[in-house]
Amino acid sequence: MVVRFRFARTLCLALVLGTAGLAPALAQQIEPPSPQGKQKKLPEAPSKLPKVDRSKNLDFLFGALKAAPDEASAKHVEARIWAIWLQTPSDTAALLMQRAKTAVDAQKIEIAIKLLDSVIKLRPDYIEAWNRRATLYYMQNDYGRSLADIREVLIREPRHFGALAGLGMIMQEVGDEKRALEAYRKALAVNPHLEKIPDQVKALTEKVEGRDI
Repeated sequence: MVVRFRFARTLCLALVLGTAGLAPALAQQIEPPSPQGKQKKLPEAPSKLPKVDRSKNLDFLFGALKAAPDEASAKHVEARIWAIWLQTPSDTAALLMQRAKTAVDAQKIEIAIKLLDSVIKLRPDYIEAWNRRATLYYMQNDYGRSLADIREVLIREPRHFGALAGLGMIMQEVGDEKRALEAYRKALAVNPHLEKIPDQVKALTEKVEGRDI
């Protein structure tokens, strides 16, 4: 019975990834797993970010990220990428994003989600609003809605290594190790210096594809 339920839940999640319109309905079908005593957190921007030019070429930075010779250099480039992603498209969006952060800091997650709803309605192409809301849904174990928002992020920026790593984390938590491995590999293809992800890829590769003979 447990195996059947896990299969059904994973099937629902797979449908969310392929069809955004089904996300609200599917979210009601997914029973969240019980908390395991650890704070749930998707990958996010560093606490301190450099000032960057809005017109800075992301393609150049992603190239530099792949070619970074060491961890320190990679983290510097990664922070610049996050800084560009985080730049708000308007003063109103900036104010709403700040209020959402304040609400999260005060553990008022539902209020933060409503504020992010407003940002997304106002500026649907602002990637970080989708990404932040995906994180909050994930914290609530609402994987259906979190996956739907991750999908919106990746439609707008397929190289978003934070969203790809988050996708892998969700897939791993619901037991879909094959999809988790695919997501982690895509994240590492963009950013080879992600923390902990290489270890996850190694472990999942052995489980999903078996050891080399």
